[in-house]
This record gives sequence, C-alpha cells and structure tokens, in this order.
Amino acid sequence: MSTENGRPESDTDPSVTPRQIKIAGAVTTVQGLVGIVVAVILVVRGLAGHEEATISGYGTAAWFGIIGGGVLVGGLALLVGRRWGRSIAMVAQILLLPVAYYLFTSGWPVFGVPLALAALAVLVMLFSPASIRWLADDLEPER
Repeated sequence: MSTENGRPESDTDPSVTPRQIKIAGAVTTVQGLVGIVVAVILVVRGLAGHEEATISGYGTAAWFGIIGGGVLVGGLALLVGRRWGRSIAMVAQILLLPVAYYLFTSGWPVFGVPLALAALAVLVMLFSPASIRWLADDLEPER
C-alpha cells in the first residue's frame, strides 16, 4: 500500500514495521541459526571422540550456542516488530565485521566478503530513515 505521496505506508506510519527491519531481522535470524548449527556440530564432534589440544569443543559449543541463541532471538524479535531486537542485531553486525576481515585476510575471501556485505547491508537497513522513525515512535509518550 502507498500513501498520497507515493511512499510505502511503512515509511510514513511508524507503527507499521518497515520492510527494512523485517529483512534485517531475517538476515539476523539466519546468522543466529548458523551459530546454533555450529554449536550442535561441535557437540556431536565431541561426543564422537574428537578432541582438540588447544580448545574445548564443548566450551566453544556453549559459546556458539549462547551467542547464536541471543542473535536468533534478536532476529526473530525484529521479524515480529519488537524494537528491542534492533540493538541485538546491531551489535551482532558490528562484531561480525572484524570476523569478516579476519576471514578475508586469512585466505578465505569466499566467506569473508559475503559476511561483510551481509553485515553492512543489515546495518544500513537498521539505520535507514524508515527504521529510525519506527524506532522513535516507541519513545513518544502515550496520549
């Protein structure tokens, strides 16, 4: 739906969750799911008898599970229009940028470049004018 000025309704009505927020929520949800999948893989490897001398597979799995779970919850919150999910998504993207840089400089640009592009795209969507209006609507006092 569009308004008289040709802009989508979500760009003018801050009570409607903007499309950018929903897309950012979907990408953040996928990132959280990847973290959970990594945690499950590490636990399965540990149960299968694989041991590392330098790291704890179960400890790393717990870290990925906790962080991935938090990012997953933040992404799902954005998908359903909860404003608090934006902070989680924003911090996750900011933390993924150095990870993408590390992957790129370690000879894995096939993973680093898409990760950086996804993180930057989500940050752009989270700071778009429609997203800021949507977020600011929550700050106005009830009348």
